[in-house]
Amino acid sequence: MSGAIIAGPRWAATRSSGVFRRGALDRGEVIGHSVSYMERATPSPRTRRARRAADSKPTFRTTRPPYARMMKIHELLASGTFPNCSVLAGEFEVSYKTVQRDIDFMRDQMLLPIDYDSSRHGFCYTKPVTSFPAVQITHGEVVALLVAQKAVEQYRGTAFEKPLRAAFEKMTSGMPEEGTFSIHELSRAISFRPVGAAVQELQLFDVLSDAVLNRRVIEFDYHSLKDKNAARRRVEPYHLGCIGNQWYLIAHDLVRGKLRTFALTRLTRPKILKTTFRRPEKFSLERMMAGSFAAFESGEVKTVRLRLDPFAARLASERLWHKSQKLRPLSGGGAELSLEVGIAPDLENWILGWGRHAEVLEPDELREQVAATARAMALQYSAR
Repeated sequence: MSGAIIAGPRWAATRSSGVFRRGALDRGEVIGHSVSYMERATPSPRTRRARRAADSKPTFRTTRPPYARMMKIHELLASGTFPNCSVLAGEFEVSYKTVQRDIDFMRDQMLLPIDYDSSRHGFCYTKPVTSFPAVQITHGEVVALLVAQKAVEQYRGTAFEKPLRAAFEKMTSGMPEEGTFSIHELSRAISFRPVGAAVQELQLFDVLSDAVLNRRVIEFDYHSLKDKNAARRRVEPYHLGCIGNQWYLIAHDLVRGKLRTFALTRLTRPKILKTTFRRPEKFSLERMMAGSFAAFESGEVKTVRLRLDPFAARLASERLWHKSQKLRPLSGGGAELSLEVGIAPDLENWILGWGRHAEVLEPDELREQVAATARAMALQYSAR
């Protein structure tokens, strides 16, 4: 850094100038560009007391966002009041070092002409600064932020709502309040209406993410859809993934010796063990789920062909259901949809969701599964 200090009790120099001057730091003088925030290399007892008082104040409740704090520093510098770190730390109720970092960022990253005036014992601009460098953000970027904020709405009423909302507010705290468009109006114009969002527990998510990040073996009770009772599992957790509004844990089951996918909504009583593990270098969620339609692991990848009537063809053309999806128009307005996926329950359920608007052409095993389910549904509705 250009303003770094090489200093002893009475000697000082900056790397930028290479000039040594005896007693310069005692007098609070700055050699070269700066003294890396230091107002005095040997502070007076009064200054030391002020610094200790500022550093001892709590900062977790009243601290301003960094951008707002630097805006205020800019206003004081532009007004010629020569603020110093001790005064600013007291005003903002932050530590002395926090103010040092703010000024360092303004000078080195925002390239503002900040220097220390030893005669006035404070910082100043060495040349006029007409405006503070603002966060440049386009209309499209604001809309994207609004979409992200609205996406949080699907977690309203869950344990995720509060931390997600707090994180979004931190990201947008430095944005200007005025502009050519109104964030409030955009908020009224865009909304999300999630359907079937899973009910998650933040505490459970915290425990699992800790186990994944620290590569610790974990135990938990898991109630699979096929079993009447929950079973205790011991796994090496590899990954947490959100698929279709549902969180899943991908882990190596130590008892079964295979990779398994566990829905967090069916997982209870987690316990992190002291045993650590090494995640295989070859592990890749992308490879693992390559043949899956959604969240279910599948075996052999097969070509799946569906005949869609005009109604379903129109809807299918508006969305990408799978990366292998291909849609071929047919005479009469229908279409043939083909996918390269493994046969799994989520694929069958998706096909059944089309009702009479879709027909499985191949493979035969999938066609029979869907037909059997359709016959069972017809029987269920005709029994009354």
